[in-house]
Amino acid sequence: MEHRPSAGLTAMRRRGGVRGGTMIELLEHDILCIIFSYLDVFDLVRCTAVCKSWNVVIKKSELLQALYFKLRRDSVESSSSGQRKSFELGLQEVAMNYHSLCLQRGRLDIHQWKAHSVGVDQCRMKMGLLLTGVGDKVMRLWSLDSYKCEEEYYVPDTAPLVDFDFDESKIVGLLGTRVAIWRRNGKRSIFPSREGTFSKGLCLRYIDPEAVIGCEDGTARVFDMYSRTCSRIIKMHSGPVTCLALSDDQLIVSGSSLGSVSISSLSSDQRVATLRSTDSAGIRTLCFNPSSHLVFAGTTVGYTYCWDLRTMKSLWGTRISSNVVYSLNHLQSDNSTLVVGGIDGVLRVLNQNTGKVLSRCVIDDEKLISSSRNMHSSVEKKKGIRLLDEAELDQIPRTCRPPITCLAVGMKKVVTAHNSKYIRLWKFNM
Repeated sequence: MEHRPSAGLTAMRRRGGVRGGTMIELLEHDILCIIFSYLDVFDLVRCTAVCKSWNVVIKKSELLQALYFKLRRDSVESSSSGQRKSFELGLQEVAMNYHSLCLQRGRLDIHQWKAHSVGVDQCRMKMGLLLTGVGDKVMRLWSLDSYKCEEEYYVPDTAPLVDFDFDESKIVGLLGTRVAIWRRNGKRSIFPSREGTFSKGLCLRYIDPEAVIGCEDGTARVFDMYSRTCSRIIKMHSGPVTCLALSDDQLIVSGSSLGSVSISSLSSDQRVATLRSTDSAGIRTLCFNPSSHLVFAGTTVGYTYCWDLRTMKSLWGTRISSNVVYSLNHLQSDNSTLVVGGIDGVLRVLNQNTGKVLSRCVIDDEKLISSSRNMHSSVEKKKGIRLLDEAELDQIPRTCRPPITCLAVGMKKVVTAHNSKYIRLWKFNM
């Protein structure tokens, strides 16, 4: 069965002159800079949304910035600083809008490579780096530019790796009933089990200097990563804590296998609120958007929910699948789109404010565009397919939609893990 882009997208590209280009796109870079130098900051921001080439010129041209601020050299320093800040905020907003538009309508290519010798089901992405693991005895840190494995971190044989996260200096992992830290220089330390012993940890999140462990007994255990002690035990649920998120204002957001989301204060150990879904199915995954104060959760029966932490009210609930939603996430500072994946293998893009499904994507597994091998890895390139609204999932081969066990969202890209040896990078471009 062939799945083609929607007629609306084809028509939009034809109207936009994608086939042959337009006369304005033939102007040289320097001429565009001179023209743009006569505009004020708000008109410049509007121009970034006209087309990709204008966006690149305005955002990256040093000549443009020099001309722009030269025109305003008679302004006082504070005014100039304010204009620069306004300019940067405007560009950030445009960048987020462009990212969301790419996820919804952009051309989709998928790069995949063999990242491990056995299946792994977790991935985390930050600062152009990707960390993969859970499934074997090693975590690997990859460059998303070269697909090179930059570093490897080995897991001791004494305990399985359950969950992990990382930053620019370290990796924090949950090993059964212990917490471990790998320094980026390769040294590893493990918290002694006698200090803050817990029965079984199911998930981990951290904000320096504290790591929070969601446990099978319904508690969240807070560990100080420098003193290596359990500082607090907070009762979150009457059932297992299956997923966690932390806010910058010291809140712990946790999901339970019993179907509720609890909010507690990290500083006072007090439960703030309990958020409930309408289907009472287990909460499998959640994430928190600090810029909009929204919490998103996916359940074991295919529902996705959204609550506003400012009011502790439910905003929407949508059943997007008949099966488990394993992972959902969004780009930091993006208030428009939410990317969701699960057992049915369809990568979905949702509207954060309404829950409406904006796009459904799968892999064109029958057609290999190219295969290349460098000194680091062998990378295969395939096409992604955007499904039409009327497309039936049961008619799409499982090879085109392997279960998505975890996903991470970057600017115009999504990385997925599938409990297989392969990691896939979905690239979205207009």
